[in-house]
Parts: sequence; C-alpha cells; structure tokens
Amino acid sequence: MRTKVKNYSGVLLVLFFALLVFAPYQGLSQNANPKFKVVIDPGHGGKDPGTRGKNLLEKDVVLAVSMKVGKYLNELLSDVEVVYTRTTDVYHDLKVRATAANEADADLFVSIHANAMPAGNEGVFGTETYVMGVKNTGRNFEVAKRENSVIFLEEDYKEKYQGFDPNSQDVNIAFSIMQEAYQENSILLAQNIEDQFSKRAGRKSRGVKQSSLWVLWNTSMPSVLIELGYLTNPKEERELGSAEVQDYLASAIFRGIRDYIEYLKSTR
Repeated sequence: MRTKVKNYSGVLLVLFFALLVFAPYQGLSQNANPKFKVVIDPGHGGKDPGTRGKNLLEKDVVLAVSMKVGKYLNELLSDVEVVYTRTTDVYHDLKVRATAANEADADLFVSIHANAMPAGNEGVFGTETYVMGVKNTGRNFEVAKRENSVIFLEEDYKEKYQGFDPNSQDVNIAFSIMQEAYQENSILLAQNIEDQFSKRAGRKSRGVKQSSLWVLWNTSMPSVLIELGYLTNPKEERELGSAEVQDYLASAIFRGIRDYIEYLKSTR
C-alpha cells in the first residue's frame, strides 16, 4: 500500500486530509453527546430483495436480526445509542446508507447481510465479516459484485458513485485511502464478531475478509459488513428463518460490539 502511494501525485495530500478529518472517529465519541453511537444497517429492502433462498429473502432475514441487535444494544448498554438505516421494508441506496451514518456522527457502522452461492455450490455455509479492501480475488470478488450491484438500480449511478465500477477487480488508490484510517479498528470489530459466532453462537465462521464494498468505503468511521450465512444452503436457510437462530446471531453481534467498546475504554 505504502509503495503504491509513491506512484500517485497528490495522494499524500488526500491521505493527510482524510486522517485530519476522520481521526476523531477512531476511538470513543468526542462529541457533546457522551453516548457511543452505532449505526445498524439492515442490507437491501423494498425493491431490492437481496439474495434469495428457496423460501426466504435476504432483506427480511437481515431486518429481523438487525432489529434484535439494536434491541440488545439499547437494553443492555446504557452508554450506547443505536441508529438504524431502516426499520421497515423500504429501499435506500448505498449512498443514503453511508450518508446517514456520517451525518449521525457515528462511532461504528455495522451492515448486516446474508450470503449466496451459484447453483451447484449449495453445500457452502457459514458466517463471514468483511472490512474494506482494495483487491478483489476469488470468492471475495463475487461478494463485492453482489453487494455493490444495487448501484445499478440508480439511473445516475455513474455520477452518484463517482465513477466506481462494481464489476472491477481493482479499486483505485483514492478509494482505498478513505477507510485506511479506520482499518485496524474495523478488523478488531470484525474479529470480535466472528469469534462470537464461532465460540458462543455455534456457527461455522469463515473468517474476516477484505473486499471493496462501496458502503464501507464511504463511511467515515470503523465499519464492517456481516454475512450471516448462506440462503442457498438448504439447512442454513432453515436455520436463518428460525427466530431462535436469529436471536443467537444477534446476540453474537451484540457481544462483538460490546467487547469492542470495552476494549476502547480500556485503552483511553
């Protein structure tokens, strides 16, 4: 990353500006509001159903889990404020979601999704949590294309998304710089969540991964995108439709966020 920076004029200036503007978001909130603000983003919604299983739509599963996560945070952590990007079956484009988090002056952005595989790969299952990355390879590229594809629903997407191409395997240097300031904290949160999925919720963790997800790039705070499981796996689809499993997943995400906040407090 640092080697590449030398090859682009003006990049150091952009990086300095990004660090100067966004640095306060790295730790606990420095605003007059003492509460730690978490934005919960249930993926997709409305005209955008997300991925599909035999019986379930991604937009419905992730909304149910997201509302449970927010409920845990509100009820069990008195110093946390929750902001949702949606609480009903409505459509918001990626830019609106990122803007909502930035305008809320949030400390964390947590986007919740469900995964899918092409036909013939129905045996794949498990959770994944993504942080911003600039190189898309293999399966990570397929996830990036799917989660970014909502951009194509917007008529003016080329202007609105600053020329970003969801089908490109490489992301330009300016794109990567915007989240670099938060990368360490994003990875810490992502690992906390995956650990909770595996050790406490009994899910198969496929680990923390990096991919060029637009909604993570454009949020000016540590950010993760969680894939709860694969709706294309028949067994996992049945489980993701269960209120009990949804509660286990929500509880794991809550504990991952809680542990992240406690770590920040311990390092003040």
